[in-house]
Amino acid sequence: MIMSAKSIGIPDGTEVRIPLGKLKKSPKNARKTPHSEAAIEALAASIAAKGILQNLVVEPEVDDEGAATGFFCVTIGEGRRLAQLLRVKRKEIKKNEPIRCVIDTANDPHEISLDENVTREKMHPADEFEAFRKLADERGLGAEEIAARFGVTAHVVRQRLRLGAVSPRLVQLYRDGDLTLEQLMAFAITDDQARQEAVHERLPFDPDAATIRRLLTETHVAATDRRARFVGLEAYMEAGGTVLRDLFTEDRGGYLEDVSLLDLLVTARLGREADSLRAAEGWRWTEAHLDFPHAHGMRRVYPHPVELSAEDQAALLAVQNEFDRLTEQHQTAEELPDDVDARFGELESEIVRLEAKQQAYDAADVARGGAFVVLNHDGTVRVERGFIRPEDEKPGAETDPESGAEARDEEDGGGEEGAPDDEDDEGASDEDDEDQKLSDALIRDLTAHRTLGLRLNLSEQPDVAIVAVTHALAAQIFYVGAAAHVAGIQPVKTDLAAHADGIEDTPAGKLWSDRHANWARQMPKDVAGLWEFVAELDHDSRMALFAYCVALTVNAVKLPFDRRPRALAAGRRLAEAVALDMTAYWHPTVRSYLGRVTKANILEAVREGVGGEAAERLSDMKKADMAQSAEQLLAATDWLPSLLRTAVPQGQADVQSKVEGSEPHPQAAE
Repeated sequence: MIMSAKSIGIPDGTEVRIPLGKLKKSPKNARKTPHSEAAIEALAASIAAKGILQNLVVEPEVDDEGAATGFFCVTIGEGRRLAQLLRVKRKEIKKNEPIRCVIDTANDPHEISLDENVTREKMHPADEFEAFRKLADERGLGAEEIAARFGVTAHVVRQRLRLGAVSPRLVQLYRDGDLTLEQLMAFAITDDQARQEAVHERLPFDPDAATIRRLLTETHVAATDRRARFVGLEAYMEAGGTVLRDLFTEDRGGYLEDVSLLDLLVTARLGREADSLRAAEGWRWTEAHLDFPHAHGMRRVYPHPVELSAEDQAALLAVQNEFDRLTEQHQTAEELPDDVDARFGELESEIVRLEAKQQAYDAADVARGGAFVVLNHDGTVRVERGFIRPEDEKPGAETDPESGAEARDEEDGGGEEGAPDDEDDEGASDEDDEDQKLSDALIRDLTAHRTLGLRLNLSEQPDVAIVAVTHALAAQIFYVGAAAHVAGIQPVKTDLAAHADGIEDTPAGKLWSDRHANWARQMPKDVAGLWEFVAELDHDSRMALFAYCVALTVNAVKLPFDRRPRALAAGRRLAEAVALDMTAYWHPTVRSYLGRVTKANILEAVREGVGGEAAERLSDMKKADMAQSAEQLLAATDWLPSLLRTAVPQGQADVQSKVEGSEPHPQAAE
């Protein structure tokens, strides 16, 4: 029922102040969906800072008989009424705070409330960004103060201020519809307007935001980079470094702008680590490197088992007993008490420390050898010990130039260089004395006949042939420059670290390095004893050493413009023969795969590994978020890219299909 202003004694259109407690929500208001809490918060903050800038429009409430009740229904301004009630709840104002209103009984309340919400145009976002920037620049208001005055978070204000600082030229492109808001936010990662415009000139047609961010940060270093993690953001900033932050995406710490300073800090700290290692362990030299210098060309020695002192043996036995006792006491506990958990950690550390003493380098090797201190891909320090420079070799040791070249091609950070010394065979000098009585021509003739005899007999004794081949491979792999092998078989080794960055730091890479070190520790110190060592191994151990030496020569790396199609095909056959399952050695992560392929590849991986529904859920994500989510989804699966899948031999696949009543799993296909 519309009531005339005259009936209540107030002319229509009169501005009056009505106590807040006398205002009610109008049942005739066209807005049925309630205001959001955020909107009411923003209105309350605005009113607290600036007052009510626009009057409420109200009509008198009447009862069923048409008599005024003394209350007023809010036709326009319900949000402001709710904001004032929120301020009452916060005790900022009294419940009967007078509110400036305009009486309207001439218009239909439903129509004017609809008109209020329909016939208005929201400010263009670019105008809002620039207006916030103006408040900061001209009035000196900080983000926190602006946030309080407009009822938004300080983070939102900082985002708008950053957008307001984007090049006016790019903002105009956004106004004209030639840039999307997502693209503009990507440009806002830096406040260097000249750089923003320069990158815009380089962009392909309709680039995605990720491309813009990548180009704007291509000269910076992400806070997740191993160098940044090693030095630490705090130390970098204390040294005067600056960090670029992306306010619109999860930047994981930002981007370090001063790369030269970062590299200087990394080099300095690695140098200190190298100095400390040399002082603590007594190596003749230590070198700090960002990456392992695979082309070092040095021989490597390894520690050998040593007996613990009586004191250390007693200490090890004591901590092992205590560890076992605690384990038995708490084996049924679902959760360990903090003090017990801490004690377990202390005992484990002490056991590791004491067991490490069971392996030691020869004092002579330490006195003439050295170690490399390098930065791991996870930002931690890695130490590779036991390298002997050519000039520090023992006097009289053989030096074979080809062996030096082979040493530079080694597999895991110089891990394939010889551990033992390379002195000549002790019996060689007596044989040489005997040979001096004969002419060179006769010696050549006789030894040729002897070689033929060796070939004939060896061809009939495969067990001895295995010893000879294993000896030849081990002599060249573990003894640089010894030239001690008689079988003309040479291991050709490929440095996988040159093809896959960080491969030596993977679990598989560390397993291979440990396997080499384990064999190196068992090698006789003098190469003259190698034949006896190989010959006296039991059959299984000899075959294990043979398999290791052969495995070191395998090269199935596919390079651009590769001209080895038959070799690569043989590599696939070898994978089938050894039943290679790469799920044991490789997992799809953002770093290993998902961050290096297209969104289509990511979705295909999730579709194959998890299912179409999961892939569909990711389809609208940005690439970085999609890759992270895909990593989590695929972690519990055995999904592999086709290059890493091992085909099931056809006969086996047929049998498997008959048994399972289905086609082979997609993972089994190339």
